[in-house]
Amino acid sequence: MERLLEELADPDNANWEATERQIEAIWSRSGSAAMDLLLERGRKALEAEEFDAAIEHLTALIDHAPDFAEAYNARALAYFHKGLHGPALDDLARALALNPRHFGALVGVAVMFEEIGMQEAALEAWRALEAIHPHHPQLREALERLEKATAGTAL
Repeated sequence: MERLLEELADPDNANWEATERQIEAIWSRSGSAAMDLLLERGRKALEAEEFDAAIEHLTALIDHAPDFAEAYNARALAYFHKGLHGPALDDLARALALNPRHFGALVGVAVMFEEIGMQEAALEAWRALEAIHPHHPQLREALERLEKATAGTAL
């Protein structure tokens, strides 16, 4: 995992998408087939926009695997789609506590902070992401937008 994260952080890595997929695949394995099935069910419910069902599956997963960062990240997405920013941010904070280099959780934090008007905090999250995943498709545009929006606001 360390090697993959170093590869992802390399700004010259032309094969970053494959590295990203490998990392996400590893992060999606809980170590238990039953827990992986709950994650899969939660993700399928998310894809089908059945957010309440996704929350149920992912909450069951978290109840049984409370140290599985990807479960919190996935449930945060379901909460976000329901407009529940507080619970979503709580889950993203837990995912990042368990896995500080979880780039998906950082993107979620950044997007939500910007959505609720916390531009400086959003910019800080995007900058943290830049150190981990400089190729992220949303990164450059978000940095430019937020740097303009926050210019002159720092004391």
